[in-house]
Amino acid sequence: MKIIVCVSLVPDSTTKVKIADNGKSIDENGVSFILNPYDEFAVEEALQLKEKNGGEVIAVSFGGDKAKDAIKKAFQMGADKGVLIRTSDSEFDSFTTAKNLSEYIKSESPDLVLLGKQSIDFDSMLLPSMISEMTGLAATSVVVKLDINGNAATAEREIEGGKEILQFNLPALVGVQKGINDPRYPNLKSIMAAKSKPIEEINATYNGNRVSVVEMNMPPTKASGKLFTNGKEDVSELVKLLREEAKVI
Repeated sequence: MKIIVCVSLVPDSTTKVKIADNGKSIDENGVSFILNPYDEFAVEEALQLKEKNGGEVIAVSFGGDKAKDAIKKAFQMGADKGVLIRTSDSEFDSFTTAKNLSEYIKSESPDLVLLGKQSIDFDSMLLPSMISEMTGLAATSVVVKLDINGNAATAEREIEGGKEILQFNLPALVGVQKGINDPRYPNLKSIMAAKSKPIEEINATYNGNRVSVVEMNMPPTKASGKLFTNGKEDVSELVKLLREEAKVI
């Protein structure tokens, strides 16, 4: 079984992010980047399927040199091969990303494509459906359980108020959700082995953003709250503030 996993780097959610001077991107100075957590679930699922069915796991990422770190993390977890689709553009939209990933996927004819249902930086959730359309692969997303038996697959996905069971045949594309597995922690042996694995590089075949960032702003600072500790004595003051400042009464 040949499995392609699409991976990407995102800012660590614990990192304090600042807007760059251009007002259209984040200032990456001092920002820690990690493998997108949803993609980490996808890598783990691919490895478990390989352990059960045999085959090969290929981690592919679109971007510049920094994107190699996502592939290296996949190597540490156990991916067999890594491919960087290189672009010189520092900013690119979901369409451009999907287009380049799709061209590579079509050239490899995998049995299964796995990726996170979304990235935690932009949260657009566009790639699974875009890549499905561009490659012609059957697809589903927000999957929390995946079973494969030969050419037949069964997926359990989250929907509002419950879960949905889908059956489909391979080749297919699946976007995974938190809860599908518990990603493994790389041990020292796998970390050292990952250092010797080469990353194949190919040039992007499409560069043509259809969406551009006009402006980026930090959320407005919330006003500090007021604490009342004198019980009934504070009621009149509270009513006054609700009327004059909060304007809710």
